[in-house]
Amino acid sequence: MAELEGKRLEILKEAVPGLSRIAVLWNPANPVVREFFQQTQVAATRLGVTLQTVVEIRQADDLKSAFSTLANAHPDAMMVLADRELLAHRAQIVDFAANNRLPGMYPYREYVDAGGLMSYAPSNIDLFLRTATYVDKILKGTKPADLPVQEPTKFELVINLKTAKTIGLDVSPLLLARADEVIE
Repeated sequence: MAELEGKRLEILKEAVPGLSRIAVLWNPANPVVREFFQQTQVAATRLGVTLQTVVEIRQADDLKSAFSTLANAHPDAMMVLADRELLAHRAQIVDFAANNRLPGMYPYREYVDAGGLMSYAPSNIDLFLRTATYVDKILKGTKPADLPVQEPTKFELVINLKTAKTIGLDVSPLLLARADEVIE
């Protein structure tokens, strides 16, 4: 869902007063993520945010140089685009952000559970429940090819307030009120 990247950037801009320069971590080897990156560029232009540092991470070995590049660039915040390869390295990414007091927006809740600042993503619980409905229909004889593809319909904003305090970010009460979950 490429349009989610724009929404994530909007929320990040709301959370970080004066946000103008952002770093983006992404995996260009994943063809789906290329559209996510394009949508991020469109949203950045619309919001008046510069994608100051764009770091490509194709494999785990790229993380060290990516972190060095980010540390030297001093962006206002960081955004990680949705990619399961990067999710596998969430602990390293979140630790880097925390050590550099860098607010981060993440595409999966698991980053926030690992100590990241915030995520805006489809609700896993809703997805699991909808999957169970599909499995039930298949077990009752419906051919999988006859079932329509469904996009996520429920999204959750999760904010780690403990991380916000650690990096010195005051999250607005309005944004906290909109959050589906606040980790303290």
